[in-house]
Amino acid sequence: MKTTDLILPSYTEAFRCIGTACEDTCCSGWLVPIDRGTHEKFQALPAGPLRTLINANIQITVESEGRSKPPTFATLRMTGNHQCPLLSEDRLCRIQAEYGETFLPPTCASYPRTSHRIGGIEEKVLMLSCPEAARLVLLNPDLLSPVHPAITEPVCSEIAGDATEQSRSPQAWFWSIRKCVLAVVRNRAYPIWQRLFLLGLLCGQLDAIANGELDCPIPAYLHEFEAIVLVGSLRAGMDALPADCALQLDVVLRLAGMLLTKCNASPRFFDCVHAFTAGIGNGPGATLESLTARYTQAHDQFYAPFFDRHPYILENYLINTIFRCQYPFGRGGTSPSSRPSLAREHALLTGQFALMRGLLIGVAGFHAEAFCANHVVFTVQSASKHFEHHPDFLNQVYDLLAESRMEGDRGRAILLRHTEPPGLASQTGVTGLIARWEREPKTKATCPP
Repeated sequence: MKTTDLILPSYTEAFRCIGTACEDTCCSGWLVPIDRGTHEKFQALPAGPLRTLINANIQITVESEGRSKPPTFATLRMTGNHQCPLLSEDRLCRIQAEYGETFLPPTCASYPRTSHRIGGIEEKVLMLSCPEAARLVLLNPDLLSPVHPAITEPVCSEIAGDATEQSRSPQAWFWSIRKCVLAVVRNRAYPIWQRLFLLGLLCGQLDAIANGELDCPIPAYLHEFEAIVLVGSLRAGMDALPADCALQLDVVLRLAGMLLTKCNASPRFFDCVHAFTAGIGNGPGATLESLTARYTQAHDQFYAPFFDRHPYILENYLINTIFRCQYPFGRGGTSPSSRPSLAREHALLTGQFALMRGLLIGVAGFHAEAFCANHVVFTVQSASKHFEHHPDFLNQVYDLLAESRMEGDRGRAILLRHTEPPGLASQTGVTGLIARWEREPKTKATCPP
């Protein structure tokens, strides 16, 4: 059995709500689910103004035909401006103020923390839709310290089959895969777009092992992948990959437009989108060509210099997303009975990153030399509030990427790369890189022990 370090988002424990000092409220923009137990607590409250207000705004979920029970027992009816009706004038929860946290619905009591279990271990992750959580995550230069003690793998002992079959199940090696993924994300020997591209190669090969298309135990494959990353043998191939800023911007615009039309956009997010569009020169007479020119200028003059000085910010965004989405398996994808597509999960990570980076480029262009960490937190928080909690947004992201033919290797390169490769862009760069990768010896007989 192999041992590996247990890397958990322990930084979540440092979060403290700042109450009325917060620039946004967590009690607006989405539905508040009420479980049966909380509803019964509400009904047991003494008669009074708060009890009357709760009863007037609670909606019992109607059971659907053919479904044994509704997904949530009840919800709170939001006000006309999409805020919780139980907020006081100073934007604090009246239930908590009058009766304490134990009377809150579970979602309200835990936010911005969200939790899941992996192999019997509970993880708590922060949602960046909270401004204070976004600051805590994004602006910490040493986010992952400390690392927890080593554990023995595989942790998913429920996986059926013999040792050989378990060795080819990605779920059985979750912690080793996570350690490998986070090591790539933090490897500054590569620009961040190349780190994400490498993770796409990793996910594709792990899918091939799980599907029986590649005969190699996962521990041996991870050992080989880590060695290739360390040596840098794929760097020249990635350097030759194509860049297409116009197509990249087109996808970002469509993703941002989808957020505006599919979600209840708050004034903060409208301000974010306004800064983004103004920063890339949107206005009467603007064309994709002119927008792309301003987008490139904003990247080169304001975005890139800032993140060159603060490389940990985007790394931290990716790290928190990896924890939140249980990448590369997806929520629920770590169970032994599931058959997740790791390549699909990587496409979703790429789409989220491309959207957030695109918004940041435009916001950097809007603020020019004044662009700073506060603008990064504002952008990430206001955008996250509209897609982290949207139940179907990630599926829509994948559909858009598939429709645009951007979910594969070449599309991933275009979404991630901003600067042109030296000389002429290689139209066969992706094909050549993948072919070279596949030629590397990965059979069971040649994998390292």
